[in-house]
Amino acid sequence: MALKAKFTEHPETVGESYGEHFVSAMGFSMSMLKAAFCCGIHALLPFAFEKTGSECITALYDRMVTNRSRLAVVDEDITAKVA
Repeated sequence: MALKAKFTEHPETVGESYGEHFVSAMGFSMSMLKAAFCCGIHALLPFAFEKTGSECITALYDRMVTNRSRLAVVDEDITAKVA
């Protein structure tokens, strides 16, 4: 497998270029870092960030799974109308 393919194979499977995938994945990474930080503080101070961790997980799931599924349906609809 060519080196370029290693960088583009997976992003293509989710309908993104390498750059788009990089930005999207870094966004998820930053959200997870925020959630980890808040959960760590919550472990020390149980009254702080009581719902932040679960809210971050819910938002990440929505961005990663629900929205991607919605976009796939929209893409299929557009493709069907064009064909």
